[in-house]
Amino acid sequence: MKRDPLGKLALGLATGTAFGAFLQRGGASDADLILEQLLLRDSAIARIMGTAAAAGSFGTHGLREAGATELDVKPFQVRSVILGGVAFGAGMAILGYCPGTTLAAVGEGRRDAMFGLLGMVAGALAFIRVYPRIKEVVEATDLGKVTLPSATRTSPWPWVAGLAGLVATATLVRHARATR
Repeated sequence: MKRDPLGKLALGLATGTAFGAFLQRGGASDADLILEQLLLRDSAIARIMGTAAAAGSFGTHGLREAGATELDVKPFQVRSVILGGVAFGAGMAILGYCPGTTLAAVGEGRRDAMFGLLGMVAGALAFIRVYPRIKEVVEATDLGKVTLPSATRTSPWPWVAGLAGLVATATLVRHARATR
C-alpha cells in the first residue's frame, strides 16, 4: 500500500478544515438552505459550490503549470457518473446535506448530520462489498481520461475563466436583486 508523506496528509487536513469552515460560514451546513436550493428557491449553495469549483480549478491548473502537482484524471465512465449522480442526489435530497456539508454540520453538533454520516459510512461499506459484482457493468461505458480541455483541444484557462465568470455573474445578479 502506498503511504503519503506526513506533510501531504497535514496539508490535506488543513485545507479540508478550511473548506469546512468556509462551508459553515457560508451557511452550507444548514439543511434548510440546501432544501431551498433543491427547490430552486435560493441559489446560495450553488454559488458557494461554484466559487469552490472555480477557485479549485484556478489553483489546480496554476499548480500544474508551476510544476508543483500533476493531474490525476479519472476515467469518464458514463454509467458510473449517472448512477453516482442519482445516489448522490437522492442522498442529498433525503438527508439535506452532501458529504462535505454533512461533516460541517457534524462539526456544529447537528444530530441529523451525525446520523447522515453513519449512513454514508454504511453506504460506502455496502458499495465496497457490491462493487466487485457490478464493476464490469458500470465500467462498460469507459470513455477514457477525458476533460473538457482535452475533448476540445483547448487550454484549461478559458474553461476556468468561464466558470469564474459564471459564478461572478450569478453573484452579481443575486446582489442586484437583493438590493432592489
